[in-house]
Amino acid sequence: MTINEVLKALEEYAPLELSDKLVNAMGGYDNSGIIAEVKGEITGIVFTLDLTDTSVAKAVEAGANLIVTHHPAIYAPIKNLDYDSNALLKCLNAGIGVISMHLNLDCAKEGIDYFLAKGLGARDMQIVHQIGDGVGYGRVFDTELTLGDIKEKYIENFFTDKVMIFGNSNRKIEKVASFCGSGLDEAELENVTDVDLYVSSDIKHHVILNALKRGKCVMQVTHYSSEMYGFREFYKWAINKLRGVSCTIVENDLML
Repeated sequence: MTINEVLKALEEYAPLELSDKLVNAMGGYDNSGIIAEVKGEITGIVFTLDLTDTSVAKAVEAGANLIVTHHPAIYAPIKNLDYDSNALLKCLNAGIGVISMHLNLDCAKEGIDYFLAKGLGARDMQIVHQIGDGVGYGRVFDTELTLGDIKEKYIENFFTDKVMIFGNSNRKIEKVASFCGSGLDEAELENVTDVDLYVSSDIKHHVILNALKRGKCVMQVTHYSSEMYGFREFYKWAINKLRGVSCTIVENDLML
């Protein structure tokens, strides 16, 4: 397979057009797709949430010439490339291509945002920002657990103990709004009001204060753990789809 054939296969799970649709619907910016091209046949693929020195080293060790990331390998404009600190330059020097699957993977039908809610126990869920049939960003779902129970479920299912709750741990939670990554902001507090608990990461101090003022609870998790759970599911799908190509996943336990 070539890098373009790999991307075409991965788009069956998370079409790149979803990224454009989400940006058009919500604003913001994304940079998904082929970030660094590589010629010829793909000899192996490393899947990783972030492009890091560790993931590049793993690719070299495994004889892989493609890395698939979630977070874009190039996001903000690059003014210079320093070999000692820039993993992308190391990829280029080693002949390793890079594909990034970001917002398209967040909002896919069974994407990262979907699996955040699923891991929290959601059975039926509604999409907050729907951009197509069963695709979009932000999930709302019912539950019958207490805030403390939901925290423990997250710790167990997402393999992390870095979870902060704001609210009474014994409070019964009937409805939850979850946003993978750093999706909870003032606009979402205004947009999603009929819930008892918000779950997200990288939440700003004033957003938490505002939510508490409204009588809501907040559970803040790490950005990495909120997305790695769903990325693992994407990887499981990919290794079956890309049969014949050696695939491996690199995780960063320190980020959990």
